[in-house]
Amino acid sequence: MKIALAVTALLTGMFTNPVSSGVVDAFPDPTVIHAKDGLWYAYGTQNPVFQSKGEAGERMLPILRSKDLATWEYAGEVFTPATKPAWHNGARLWAPDVRYINGRYYVYYSLASGGVGLATAPTPTGPWTDAGTVIASADASCPTFTIDQAQFTDADGAHYMYWGSYDTICVARMNADATRVEGPATQVARGRRLEGGYVVRRGVFYYLFYSDAGCCDGSYSGYQVKAGRSTSPLGPFTDDEGVDLMEPTSKGAIVAGPNGNRWTGPGHNGFVTDLSGQDWLVYHAISTADPDFPPIPNGPSGLTKRPLLIDRLDWIDGWPVVRAGAGPSEGAQPGPVGSYDAGGTFGEGSLSGWRADPGWWIRTGQDARGYVSHAGALSYVTSTRRTTTAGVRAQADLRVSSGAAGLTLAHVNRLNHVTAWLDEDRGALVTDVVIGGLSRGRQVTALPAGFDFGTWHTVVAELRGRDLTVQVSADKLGDPVAEQTRRLPQAAARPGAVGAVARGAADADNVGAAKLYTPVTSRVPEPRPGELLPAFSDEFDGTAIDAKWQWVRGPAAGVSVGGGVLSWPTQNADLHRTTNTASVLLRDAPEGDFTVETKLDFAPTLGNQQAGLVLYENDDRYFKMTHSVLPLARGNGAVLQVSEFLKEGERPTTTPPTAVFSGPMFGGPAASTMWLRMSYHHDAADNEVEVRAATSRDGSKWVWNGVWTLPAKDKLKIGLVSMNRAGAVAKFDYVRTYHD
Repeated sequence: MKIALAVTALLTGMFTNPVSSGVVDAFPDPTVIHAKDGLWYAYGTQNPVFQSKGEAGERMLPILRSKDLATWEYAGEVFTPATKPAWHNGARLWAPDVRYINGRYYVYYSLASGGVGLATAPTPTGPWTDAGTVIASADASCPTFTIDQAQFTDADGAHYMYWGSYDTICVARMNADATRVEGPATQVARGRRLEGGYVVRRGVFYYLFYSDAGCCDGSYSGYQVKAGRSTSPLGPFTDDEGVDLMEPTSKGAIVAGPNGNRWTGPGHNGFVTDLSGQDWLVYHAISTADPDFPPIPNGPSGLTKRPLLIDRLDWIDGWPVVRAGAGPSEGAQPGPVGSYDAGGTFGEGSLSGWRADPGWWIRTGQDARGYVSHAGALSYVTSTRRTTTAGVRAQADLRVSSGAAGLTLAHVNRLNHVTAWLDEDRGALVTDVVIGGLSRGRQVTALPAGFDFGTWHTVVAELRGRDLTVQVSADKLGDPVAEQTRRLPQAAARPGAVGAVARGAADADNVGAAKLYTPVTSRVPEPRPGELLPAFSDEFDGTAIDAKWQWVRGPAAGVSVGGGVLSWPTQNADLHRTTNTASVLLRDAPEGDFTVETKLDFAPTLGNQQAGLVLYENDDRYFKMTHSVLPLARGNGAVLQVSEFLKEGERPTTTPPTAVFSGPMFGGPAASTMWLRMSYHHDAADNEVEVRAATSRDGSKWVWNGVWTLPAKDKLKIGLVSMNRAGAVAKFDYVRTYHD
């Protein structure tokens, strides 16, 4: 059941999740930025990050720092008790989102009481200036809890803010300096316990990452990362089956779900790209072996430990997915590329390793630290080391006081190179290909009106074969304000130096190139049922329930078999923690691993009606895959048709121990006719039961959920339920069991 992946990656170094291990105890709701000093910085939700070291309190929006995205150190916090603004009224601070805007670092954050604030700083670690409230509270057009914000800047320079939790995500335009929401709110996604939106633009699509189900229930946390995409930042966003994220149903396009290893509840993600161009999902998850904090003196109770994880983010058939569908990693993995093959950061304060024409000199600054500055006529500063391959990702941080500054790559000499310019006179990104001293054509892409050439912007160029792609952004967080692609002559696509070029007055920093990553283009295989086991299956072809079935609290009223289906009216009864009144129809399961499947016709209309499959040990230990109707938290009576994958069992890690607990995970879109599957695996090494579920609306295309686990005890049985609220009828076409 642990989803395996065999992919050879030529990345530098190795890492093991959680990458925050040994640094902080937890780091929930992470976001990461590659700063102008060449280092990466991560920001997390207020938590008792040093509880294991004896610290009684919490750190408010803690900050970590890394040279390579894999090895981190503690770097401070945004607020302390002495600097926390009075207008917070003592609220805990959640879910930071970091951006680089107008030459400053912006950290947007949520108040646990509701509302979004902003702090800005000249460096990634401060000093922080309180900028007040960005969103005070939700209005009637956005029925959601006002937390879990994420900022996004579009190609035209317009700023947007996404926010929302339990159960709607909204978006609105912001003012010109991205400090306040000023436009009307547009609802773009809703779902049961849906939250944590984060938008990335890739090609023609805007991708809305989000999480649903419970974030913080220890080993019962059903969080998963999912995605929808749109051709507009205002939506509509749809999943990979074309279902609008505003439709009243659960959604597919799962980016990261638990896979049966130690990690559960992966979610509330950020996004970052390493120096090779490989994208990484930044997120938190929960160790099933160590899920809960002990009581925190003078702190919140019942906290779940959510450390910082990273994993490779692949784009396959137009959709993002972690490790090609393998899910969160455990054990040593090929790490991000955190160093250049050629070039550098000028942090050492010299031009050693560079060839500099006249007109360049070293300067230092509070944020960038060492960088190079230029004044005068056209001149270059290039790395003495050349890349060994033409397939590279090159980048440079540039700012222009007058004239133009550019990133040059595949640079052999002044007569043979490729350059991407930020040209203030044209107000544009300009690429030029020079061979033998002659330009082979300049290509011009306008930059947004109001583009501030005087602040740092990053120019990134990827050369794959003869295809050149260039992006301009402030922070490389999936929000380029200009993008250009072109086909190069064969003679220009070659190894070379990397460097900066300028005419006029300009600065450059973090100029380097690394071997371009190799994309993963195929997903790991999805589970496929094996041989049908007739002795453990039923087509319901008779006129009565087969004797191999047995009732718990039955027979249920109104159950009948005929016309090739088992019909079962929903009961006013439940199977949930201490309320165990529902009937369960059971039969033996085979030895070994197996998959059980049913086809279900079910059209419930009232909240909490549900029907489907169970793998049942007893009333307090089972797995359930149902079509359920669940109310929206702020839906004024609106309900959702969801695929609900749930486990129930003991939760002994809480203080005091919880005898019985349950947690849901939500799968693909629901429909009046659905196919449901659950696959059982006994992990003998860990003596653990692992169950993965899937749903389909056509019996062919399946949406596979994550994996629930429980310690193995007694044998499970295959079962059916139809319960919680009367008024609907579940019709089971068959129950088929297969060897795995």
